[in-house]
Amino acid sequence: MIPYVDIAAQHAPLKEKLLAAVAAVIDSGHFILGPRGEEFEKRFAALCGVDHAVAVHSGTDALILALRTVGVAAGDEVITAPNSFISTASSIKIVGATPVFVDVGEDYNLDAGKLEAAVTDKTKAILPVHLTGQTADMDPILAVADKHNIAVIEDCAQAVLASNGGRRSGSMGTLGCFSLHPLKTLNACGDGGVLTTNDKKLADRVRLLRNMGLKSRDECVEWSANSRLDEVQAAMLLVKLDCLEAWTKKRQKNAAMYREGLAGIKGITPPVEFEGREAVYHTFVVLADRRDGLKEFLADEGIQTAVHYPVPIHRHPVAAQSSGFPVTEAQADKILSLPVYPELNPEDIDLVCSTIRRFYER
Repeated sequence: MIPYVDIAAQHAPLKEKLLAAVAAVIDSGHFILGPRGEEFEKRFAALCGVDHAVAVHSGTDALILALRTVGVAAGDEVITAPNSFISTASSIKIVGATPVFVDVGEDYNLDAGKLEAAVTDKTKAILPVHLTGQTADMDPILAVADKHNIAVIEDCAQAVLASNGGRRSGSMGTLGCFSLHPLKTLNACGDGGVLTTNDKKLADRVRLLRNMGLKSRDECVEWSANSRLDEVQAAMLLVKLDCLEAWTKKRQKNAAMYREGLAGIKGITPPVEFEGREAVYHTFVVLADRRDGLKEFLADEGIQTAVHYPVPIHRHPVAAQSSGFPVTEAQADKILSLPVYPELNPEDIDLVCSTIRRFYER
């Protein structure tokens, strides 16, 4: 049996350190907005190459707070991709704005060549999603934003440590938003999120908004909600930060093994690698002919896979927009995510590849 993910295998060698970190928090009696959260923010900012990081309760909260921080509100439009998880567009709706979708390219990310045509006088921000752990083509996106004086909010939920032209994800736009969900490459043991920026004023406003708009305990200056990352999660994340680069290199090694093992299989298209962009392979997504049949065949052979995401955002009932994005729609019928987590061994990847080859050679 090869599971699609194996969080227990990740935690097994770290269990004693994780429990010791939690015990230290319990002994301290300091559970919210404490020293471990501050240390995590400093280390995460350094990791991303930015001046400021602000930890929050979830990746969705990070998006909502980022949108609020740059002034997105009712009547505004925010451009994003239609093939992401629903939370990207949902965050735009929650602040009262309208998501405007632009089709994607072969990298599964916002097609910068189609961006300019989507900008209107209502456009307040562009929200590219670094899907699968591959950054979007940021330079032309930033050029359009600069031309129209609009903010760029990077959705980096799947892209910790990914880079573009030597710049880490979360360092290129106005703000970066990260998820620390248990399935992410840097994962909390629960929910968590982070915002990154080089702008101190924006960081200060995010800190205000994540804590119910409290300037001090006795002075609230803006209506907001509670979105604080607790000290228990911060403590465990500090343990995992020490492993992140090694985990990422193993994902990249696994991806390279897949490319070699899947080479020459008619019906399978591995993800494209782009010069100047370093992907971290949160997911290893192939385009597969007869995708559903392949997925079922692999499952019968004890190999779990996933589809991220079978229904594009614009096709959900809540969006009620059935067509208009041909690349997204064509990809949705073929995309298949193979196991790529660091704890896989070469024999596992060989088995996945040989089983896929058997399916197409039948």
